[in-house]
Amino acid sequence: MVNSAQKDILLVLARVLLSSLFLIMGWSKLQGFGMAVGYMQSLGVPLPSVAAAIAVIVELGGGLAILTGVLASPVAILLAPYTIVTAFIGHHFWTFPAGMVHYDMMIHFYKNMSVAGGLLALGITGPGRYALFSRSSS
Repeated sequence: MVNSAQKDILLVLARVLLSSLFLIMGWSKLQGFGMAVGYMQSLGVPLPSVAAAIAVIVELGGGLAILTGVLASPVAILLAPYTIVTAFIGHHFWTFPAGMVHYDMMIHFYKNMSVAGGLLALGITGPGRYALFSRSSS
């Protein structure tokens, strides 16, 4: 059984690991915004410039919220469906013929599903004691 102190340390680790995906990908979209727009366009996303801007805001803002623990629960619960939707938009492995691209897209699709599960767990559990502006010891 995990005691309260261990739980808080593990929640910090979970927040760091979950936020890393959003922070890294959001930052890369911001730094290569034109490429992000082109990628959105190649996927057939409507208004690719707007979609890329939204992705940057959601990923950087959500990643920072989870990392710091500020509004981590509601943000995690909101990021879960975002992550599922992005899996269907960007990693539709079922449309690729068998081979490396199919397998790569399948890995990314199920990675997104797993991340969404972790986000929901964080949303239910809360950020733990070691969060900015934390009001509880859970």
